[in-house]
Amino acid sequence: MSQNQGIEYLKIGVLSLAHLLNDLYSNYLPQMLPFLVALTPGFTATRAAILVSAFTISSSLVQPLFGYFLDRQGKRWLVYVGTLWMGVMLSLTGIVHNYLLLVTLAALAGLGTAAFHPQASTMVNVLSGDRKAVLLSGFVAFGNFGFALSPLLLVPLFQAYGLRATLVTVIPGILVAILLLLYAPRNNLLVGANTPFNVVVRSLKTAGPELLAIIAVIAIRSLAYTAMLTILPLYFKSENLSNIAGSHLVTIMLASGAIGGVIGGFISDYYGRKPLIVGSLILSTPLFFGFLYTEGAVSTLFLALAGAALLSSFSVTVVAAQEAIPENKALAAGLTMGFAGGLGGLAVIFIGSIADTWGLTSAVDVIFLLPILAGLFGFFMKSHPAARTQRAAAR
Repeated sequence: MSQNQGIEYLKIGVLSLAHLLNDLYSNYLPQMLPFLVALTPGFTATRAAILVSAFTISSSLVQPLFGYFLDRQGKRWLVYVGTLWMGVMLSLTGIVHNYLLLVTLAALAGLGTAAFHPQASTMVNVLSGDRKAVLLSGFVAFGNFGFALSPLLLVPLFQAYGLRATLVTVIPGILVAILLLLYAPRNNLLVGANTPFNVVVRSLKTAGPELLAIIAVIAIRSLAYTAMLTILPLYFKSENLSNIAGSHLVTIMLASGAIGGVIGGFISDYYGRKPLIVGSLILSTPLFFGFLYTEGAVSTLFLALAGAALLSSFSVTVVAAQEAIPENKALAAGLTMGFAGGLGGLAVIFIGSIADTWGLTSAVDVIFLLPILAGLFGFFMKSHPAARTQRAAAR
């Protein structure tokens, strides 16, 4: 390995570490919810859903705009400023006592991760050379594990020191922002093709039906995922589980999902995107109900398998969208990882209303039915040859 390659891999390592922290921050607010319920009279499930949705919407819906903008001109400062901004906004959430201000901080924090993700992904792509698939997968895996670590780290912190402990969580953001300032690639490497807007619109129109099916799958899956992160901690608390025990269960689900995402990528390469997406989502619903209606180690096993099944299609749906509009890969990533996810995040408020009206158990039942609905929408996707078949035909 040459010295230049070593420096590039070091930069990818820093970007991956930053991705871990950004996604840990992205799962920050759900870990506060049981404590907010205990400390704040009248803090309902609907209020909890609105709080999480404010972050999800601002972090997701604007990502296609960032993606289109960054395809035209790279801005390296977005990765370290976005990371620091997010850390500062979230660190203030534990010391405010006004609900409207709390929601505002959540929405502002979301802009930080919306700025970070498209630019950081572009940087990894630029630095990866001929090993893009492997290194991008590693970058994504770091983010998924960061998301899974959030309940494992934050809940014990809040349990021991109260919500004022949010102030110390800005420290990792400052440190990682400094690393990004030092090691992020320079602007002259980041500028992509200056694709005319009318060409982008024409590409979207051509692939419209395919993209609509993919976006529907992602939006419903995102609704299920975000609703679980919002409602399950409250449900576990209502079932008299301690905050620590509940956080362990959420971590198991998320960590299994991170592993499932890697496995799902391999399976889709061998058998096709559509079979993996449809099959895994339909399978996850009975697995989630298996968790709900069994006990002990068997219940935990069902939860782990359900998490793996639900998130095994996470990166596969992004690739499917990029294959639908191959000339606009960054925009496809923004539409799938950002816009579609934001739609799902917005609908979480509806799940919160169900919990307040009919109870947390009813809300959990609805949430666990959502993956099978997403899988049914997957049947409207086009069937493409598996990547393995395409490679064999190219030889």
